Amino acid sequence: MKKIITLVLCISLFSTVETNGQISFKKLKSKVLKKKSTRKTTSSTARSTNTSNAASGISTLNFSNKGRAWYVSRNTGSGQLGTKERPAKDLGNIIHHLKPNDVIYIAEGVYMSKGKRGSDEINVPVKIYGGYDTSFTSRDPWDKHKTIFTGVNEYMKLTTPRLYIRTDQQREKNNRLSQGSEIIVDGIIFDNGPRNRYHKDKNLAIRRQASPKSGQNPSPESGGIVIVGSKFTNVTVQNCVVMNTAPTEGAISVRVFKGGKALIQNNFCINNTGYGIQARTGYMGSDKALVPKFFIKYNTVLFTWKHDAVASYGGSALALDKDLVVVAENNVFGFAHMGGLYSKGATLTLNNNLFTGNSKYDYKEINSEMRVADILDESEKLDQYSQGNESLLIKIPVAERWAKIYANRVEISRAEVDAAVSVSNSGANQLRSMLGLNVQGSSVKMDAEIFLPLITIDEALPAGLRSWNGKGCNIPRSK
Repeated sequence: MKKIITLVLCISLFSTVETNGQISFKKLKSKVLKKKSTRKTTSSTARSTNTSNAASGISTLNFSNKGRAWYVSRNTGSGQLGTKERPAKDLGNIIHHLKPNDVIYIAEGVYMSKGKRGSDEINVPVKIYGGYDTSFTSRDPWDKHKTIFTGVNEYMKLTTPRLYIRTDQQREKNNRLSQGSEIIVDGIIFDNGPRNRYHKDKNLAIRRQASPKSGQNPSPESGGIVIVGSKFTNVTVQNCVVMNTAPTEGAISVRVFKGGKALIQNNFCINNTGYGIQARTGYMGSDKALVPKFFIKYNTVLFTWKHDAVASYGGSALALDKDLVVVAENNVFGFAHMGGLYSKGATLTLNNNLFTGNSKYDYKEINSEMRVADILDESEKLDQYSQGNESLLIKIPVAERWAKIYANRVEISRAEVDAAVSVSNSGANQLRSMLGLNVQGSSVKMDAEIFLPLITIDEALPAGLRSWNGKGCNIPRSK
C-alpha cells in the first residue's frame, strides 16, 4: 500500500454518459438550455442517436460507409484479422485497414503502437472504446481493465501526438472534401511519461532537446489526444485520462469545423504542459448556425504547467478559440501555472465549475484576467445567466512521493531571468553595437530542477476517482 497524503485543491466529478456508443447532442443541448444539472449513470459506452452531419442532414458518400467492428488485445492478439475471436495485437498494426465509421474495441494492456513508435495517426472517422477485459465482455477503463497508450524514449521514435485523428483532408471520388460522420475516443489512458526525456534520468524535469549521444529523443511536444474533424463532423472524447504530456497546445485538443459539435466529458487531465483541454475552431464564417459548438462537462484538470520554466504562455486548464459557442459546466480547474480558463473570445456559458489554486487567474477573456467572484461583473462574452461557479479549498489524495516533489519545485520567471543577464564589453559586443545590433548577454540558467516531474498512473488516478459537490470527473463503470 502506498502512503497517501492530501494536497489542498478544488476538484470535481464526472460526465453524463448514456448507454450505447454515441452521444445525442440534441438531448444534451436541450438539457443545457433548460439548465438541468441532473447527472446520469456512467456505463460502458455512451448511447446516442445518429448525429452524423446533424446540421446538413447528410454525410458524403465516403463518410457514409457502414464500417465494421475491430478488436485489439495486447495480451491475446496476433495478426491483422481484428475479429473478436482473433484480435489484433495493437491498434497501430491495423490502422492501414481502417475505413470510415469502423468501431475499434481495445482490451486491457499497455500499447506502444507499431514498432513501439509511440504514436498512432488515423485519417478516417472512427469510434474507439478502451477498457475491456480480454474476452470483451466486461469494461472497467480506470480500474480492472486499463487500456494504456504510451511508448518509449528512444532516438528517432515518433514525437507526434499519441493518438492523432485527422479527417479534414479526406476527399470523395469527385475530389471534394468528405464531410459528416462522427469520431469517438472513449476509455483510454494516455501516459507520455515513458516517452519523455528527463534530466539525468531522474524523472524530475523534462528536456525538449534530443540527445543522440545517449540515444534519447526529446520529450514529445504534442498532446495525448489530438482530433481535427471535417465539416459537419461531431466529436466525442470521454472517460479518458491524459497525463505527463508536454505540448505547446492541448493535452486533449479537439478542432471542430463548420456545422460540427464536440462533447468533451468525464476526462481526467493531470500533469501536462500547455493546456489541459483545448477547444479549437476551423470555421471563420458569419453564419451563427454553423459556428462549432462545444459541450465541456464533468472534467477534472489539475497541475497544468507552462510550456517551459520561463515561458509566459500555456499553463491553463482549459483554452477556447474565438469562433466557438461553448457550454462548460461541472468541471474542476485546479493548480494551473497560469489560470483555470483562458478564452480568446468564445461565446461562453459557464455553470457550476470549481476553480482552485490557479496562479494568476481563474478566468481570462482575451487580455482581461479575473477571479471567480468577478467573472459575471467583468466579462463581455459570458452568458449573464451563467451561475454556480465557485472557488474553494478541498482535499485531494495525491501520492506522498509526487506531492513532496511538486511542493518543493522552484518557479523561474522570465523577469528574473532577464534581470540576471549581464552584458559584457567584449569586442564582439562593441562590433554589434557599432552595427546597430543588440548586444549579447551572459548565459543564465533557465531550466528548473523540477518541471513536469513524472507521476505514475497509480499515483495519479486517486485524484480522479471521486466527485466533489457534483463537479469534476469520476471513475467510469460498466453495468
